[in-house]
Amino acid sequence: MSHPHERFDRLDALRAVAIVWMAIFHFCFDLSHFRLTQQNFYTDPFWTQQRTAIVTLFLFCAGFGQAVASEQRQPWSRFWRRWAQVAGCAVLVSLGSWLMFRQRYISFGVLHAIAVMLIVVRASAAWGRWLWALGAIAIALPLFVQHPFFDTRATNWIGLVTRKPPTEDFVPLLPWVGVMWWGMAAGQWVLAHRREWVTRPVPRMLRPTAVLGRWSLSFYILHQPVLIGLVMAFMALRRP
Repeated sequence: MSHPHERFDRLDALRAVAIVWMAIFHFCFDLSHFRLTQQNFYTDPFWTQQRTAIVTLFLFCAGFGQAVASEQRQPWSRFWRRWAQVAGCAVLVSLGSWLMFRQRYISFGVLHAIAVMLIVVRASAAWGRWLWALGAIAIALPLFVQHPFFDTRATNWIGLVTRKPPTEDFVPLLPWVGVMWWGMAAGQWVLAHRREWVTRPVPRMLRPTAVLGRWSLSFYILHQPVLIGLVMAFMALRRP
C-alpha cells in the first residue's frame, strides 16, 4: 500500500543532522586549509573517523529515501529529474575543486557516488531481504580485493584501489553502495513494521531541521562557497 501524501519529517531531520555535521567539519577544514588552525584532516583519526561517520549517515538516509520513493511509486521521470540535479551538482563540485585544489580535485566524491548509486539502488528496490546480504558483500569486498588496475582516475571510482588517490574527497562505489543498500533495506523494514518511527512529527523546536533536510542538495552545494567566502573575508579584515 502506498502513502503518496505522507510526510517523513523525522527522516528529513536525520538528514539535516548529517549535513549540519558535514558543514561544521568543512568549516574546520577550511580554517586549516587557510592556516588559521593546525589540523591534519588526512591522517588524524579524530577527523578521518568523523568523515566516515558523516558519509555513512548521509548515504544511509539517501538509501532510506529511495525506500520511501519506491513505496510511493514515484515515477522514473521524477527520479531522473532529481538525478539530473545531483549529477549536475557533482560536475560543479569537480569544477570548483579543480579551481581550488588543482591536482587534488574531486573526480568522484560524495555527489558523484550518489548519482551512480541512486541508479543501482533504485533498480534493485524489489530485491527485498537480499539487500542486506548485498550490502554486506559490498562493504566487505574492498577489504579482501584490491588491484593496481583500479588506482587510476578512470577506474578508482569502483573502489578496489590499493591506495587512496590524491583527491580532496573520495567516495567510491565499493564499499559505499553497501551503506545505501542497507539504508534501502532498513527503510523497507521500517515502513512495513515500524512506520511511526519516521512518520510521527518532530517536536516543534526541531521542525526547522526537517525543513533543512528537505533542501539537503541546495545546502550541500552552497555551504562551502559561503564558508570559504566568510573565512577569506575574515582574513582580509584582519590584515593591517
